[in-house]
Amino acid sequence: MKTIDFSYYIERYIAGEMSDTEKIWFHKELDGNEKLLSEVNLRKQTNEILRNKDIISLRNKLSGIEKQRNQTATQRKPQKPGYIKYAATTAAIILLGSLVLFPGKKLGSEEIMNRYYKAYEPATTQRSFKVTANDDFNQALEFYKIHDFSNAAIYFNKVVQSEPKNMYSTLLYGISNFEEKKYPEAKVTFGKVITDNNNLYIDQAQWYLALCYINTDEKSKALLILEKIKQENSIYKDDAKKIIKKLK
Repeated sequence: MKTIDFSYYIERYIAGEMSDTEKIWFHKELDGNEKLLSEVNLRKQTNEILRNKDIISLRNKLSGIEKQRNQTATQRKPQKPGYIKYAATTAAIILLGSLVLFPGKKLGSEEIMNRYYKAYEPATTQRSFKVTANDDFNQALEFYKIHDFSNAAIYFNKVVQSEPKNMYSTLLYGISNFEEKKYPEAKVTFGKVITDNNNLYIDQAQWYLALCYINTDEKSKALLILEKIKQENSIYKDDAKKIIKKLK
């Protein structure tokens, strides 16, 4: 049997370039393949390190350009004509007035949820045989699908108790509590998924943890996580950028 070289597929997966069909296939390949899962996580970490280096390099270049520009400006300071000074003053007054009349609107937690939140849809095709054979999971999923999150949480919790390493059920247990506005319980659960750091649901757990902090008015904690989501290749990075602007 020919061995599959996953390097190409890993890069496409991390870059978000896979089609839905490819994602389903790749998730099946990841299921139970610890070596492949570790390689995916290692590539993600490597990309983040390289991205941070690029940011630092760009920042240093911009700093050098700004320093050179300031030195040039100091050496020659041409006298501006009076009409230019007048135009600049007028523009400043107009700009100040526009800021007073049309300030950047900060959104409250309810407005943010209405604008950016979309309930997570479980991808049942990603389940392993072990999970599929779990009656509690199947019952929990049925309650989740009809938005009976209270009962869904009860059954997902049973799965988590019997299978502590089942991060998929752990995530859905957290989301069920989130939907019931049980944010303290949800925070703990999402933290477990993130701390595990060896599963496919870290993006979702980070996103929901940030939303928990937004709903509990812990803006500084929410911003920290949203900034992390923005810097990583998360499926939620675009929404994270928008929410950051509305919170600051």
